[in-house]
Amino acid sequence: MADATVLTPVLTDTWDADKPWTLATYRAHGGYEGLAQALGSTPEDVVATVKASGLRGRGGAGFPTGLKWSFLPPADGGPRYLVVNADESEPGTCKDIPLMLANPHVLLEGVAITAYAIGCTHAFIYLRGEVVHVYRRLLAAVREAREAGLIGTGTGPRGDFDLEITVHAGAGAYICGEETALLDSLEGMRGQPRLKPPFPAVAGLYARPTVVNNVESIASVPGIIRGGVDWFTSMGTEKSAGHGIFSLSGHVERPGQYEAPFGITMRELIDMAGGVRAGHRLKFWTPGGSSTPILTEEHLDVPLDYESVGAAGSMLATRALMVFDETVSAVRVISRWTDFYQHESCGKCTPCREGTYWMKQVMHRLEQGRGVPGDIDLLLDVSANIAGRSFCALGDASAAPIQSGIAHFREEFEAGMHTPAAELFPYQASAAFSEVGAR
Repeated sequence: MADATVLTPVLTDTWDADKPWTLATYRAHGGYEGLAQALGSTPEDVVATVKASGLRGRGGAGFPTGLKWSFLPPADGGPRYLVVNADESEPGTCKDIPLMLANPHVLLEGVAITAYAIGCTHAFIYLRGEVVHVYRRLLAAVREAREAGLIGTGTGPRGDFDLEITVHAGAGAYICGEETALLDSLEGMRGQPRLKPPFPAVAGLYARPTVVNNVESIASVPGIIRGGVDWFTSMGTEKSAGHGIFSLSGHVERPGQYEAPFGITMRELIDMAGGVRAGHRLKFWTPGGSSTPILTEEHLDVPLDYESVGAAGSMLATRALMVFDETVSAVRVISRWTDFYQHESCGKCTPCREGTYWMKQVMHRLEQGRGVPGDIDLLLDVSANIAGRSFCALGDASAAPIQSGIAHFREEFEAGMHTPAAELFPYQASAAFSEVGAR
């Protein structure tokens, strides 16, 4: 097993404490000290600190967080908003939900610091409606913070900090993870991406300047303010600084959340997770959920930072590390992902609406062993006409697994012309639980 000292528990540090979701436990571990520090300085200094830290968005694209804040136009006397994107929907991604469940106050403290930095008096946390237990926990945490005088009207050392936090439960749509679709949904409309420009920084929620950040991005801010820039940049790499939650799932002995510095390798993480399940070997894995091009055993030593993973032909994105061993059919997995993207397409643009439908039909044929000559070229053609041509990134997401799957496992797609995937790769062999094989 790899040396556990490579882990950097910051956001996850109190997960094993007694009732870590309570204000009392959070404050006992230094909670809200960062907010006090921030309120004792100027908003400009807070933005400058986050900029200097190199914190990058933890929700997918990895855009510099402080730079995003600085895009807001000068104050004009009207409201400006902070919206936290907690609509965690990417297949394989499971970091924000447990973070909010175990430590909601680190998110609320980050919201308060960010709101102060950008001049916001009303912030929103947009949560998936299915996770009712997390919704209730966030509501309770907001109530605790308000009763303690940490948020509300006239708080802070000078009594001039006003902040209201609204926790909003969405109706459960993958498309609402796209920031402008999220804003439409938050305004009570159907969640569909907006045409950009204007960007949210100029005309976002209610057509006012808005910052939209991921849960983990905002939750990382208190530690930066409290620990300082040098502390944060001592972890990670030069261009991907800090710590992040890496979510391992699938065919490993101990799946779960591993908070580690950026630049750690997949080999190290799999070792910490007890290795690939006994008696099997790694076949392929995803660095950032189903929408990132798949990687294989040859990429195990690629540093998990934005630049290195990009150079390897994929994306780090949400660090949803799904592990598949040799018993798994690449065709079957990609077929299920394609089903998901077709179902979740909002239908606004033709390439995604029509393309995902036809890719689904072809993938089903290949999975069932009923493929016809030309199907593989058809998949490549259709996916190429979606990628870069759809209204938002959902189209790109649907194309990535198909294109990378064919690149790495073309022989399995060709086998789909005559043999069902279930015969080549029986379900029972890849099942993670023995009960499946007993049926």
